[in-house]
Amino acid sequence: MSVKNIDINIKDMQCSGCEIIIEEAVQTLPGVVKAQADYSKGRASFSFDTQRVSAEQITAKIEEKGYSVQGAQIKNRFRLIYFILILVIIGGIAFWGKSMMPGLIPQLSAQMSYAMLFGIGFLTGFHCIGMCGGFVVSYASQSQSKLASIASHLSYGFGKTLSYSAIGAGFGALGAAITITLHARGIVALISSVFLLLYGLKMLDLLPGLRRFTLRLPKRYNQSVHQNIQKNRNPLVIGVFSGLLLGCGPLQVMYILAAGTGDPIEGATLLFFFGLGTLLPLLSFGLIANILSRNTIYEIVRVSGVLVIAMGVMMANRGLKLTGSGYDFNSVWPIIQQTIISLLNQLTTGV
Repeated sequence: MSVKNIDINIKDMQCSGCEIIIEEAVQTLPGVVKAQADYSKGRASFSFDTQRVSAEQITAKIEEKGYSVQGAQIKNRFRLIYFILILVIIGGIAFWGKSMMPGLIPQLSAQMSYAMLFGIGFLTGFHCIGMCGGFVVSYASQSQSKLASIASHLSYGFGKTLSYSAIGAGFGALGAAITITLHARGIVALISSVFLLLYGLKMLDLLPGLRRFTLRLPKRYNQSVHQNIQKNRNPLVIGVFSGLLLGCGPLQVMYILAAGTGDPIEGATLLFFFGLGTLLPLLSFGLIANILSRNTIYEIVRVSGVLVIAMGVMMANRGLKLTGSGYDFNSVWPIIQQTIISLLNQLTTGV
């Protein structure tokens, strides 16, 4: 037995949950002694018997799970173009939808935020393919009839959405418990908005140092949840357990958002719409995998970071209003506009 140790730089990891996916995938290879991934460093260490498995096979297994490794240089120069193109398409659809009902927007601000949550869920659902796609495969059988397969997917979707909503209500209740006054609720909302803004920037993957900004539960907890899901073939149970995967970064964001509302009903509602959004790409991941490239899926997930930042701005505005500071965006924006106009006038008049 000849054991070799290697370190591999891995790109496209979105959260600490990706560590478990990579480790479990590589450990299925014969001859792998140890596999340890680190999301914050974007790197993984492996020990393996060179007589039974090669470094190339380990790399291939990582890429099979939707990640890319250093040395592949997968069109990095075109990633900005991919990102901007996808952002323009999604932003264009959003503005088109808004233009279709101009008179209703002022009355539907809450519903519009729910639509944004659904959109975030849809985009981060592509990340869910890596996290939960294997769970869907585990309960789906090739021998199932189409009707039975649909029933299984509906059962899984119900369990997953129910779990998200219940835990969202719990976080909303937690936020309510620690906020006795409206001012205190505003402070919690502001703290939550900072978390959302930082996490949105982290999802964009522009500042690698932000990877260290993550909420981590004990790794054994996430591994235990994964193992319990893998032992089950009941789609309803698998769906319910999915809500417990707290290592999932986008899910952490939504739970923090729910806590910032300080309302269990609103917290449940937020997670309900987010959960529904994740189901679309997740339950059709076989089709998506054949149509979209790995790089495109990665850029779609990054675009969701822009929406998370937008939700962070909305939460900050809510917090400012609740604190009664008088400095919410509606009051500050006219001041900013006046300042810009004044500066432009000075520049044009030469004063």
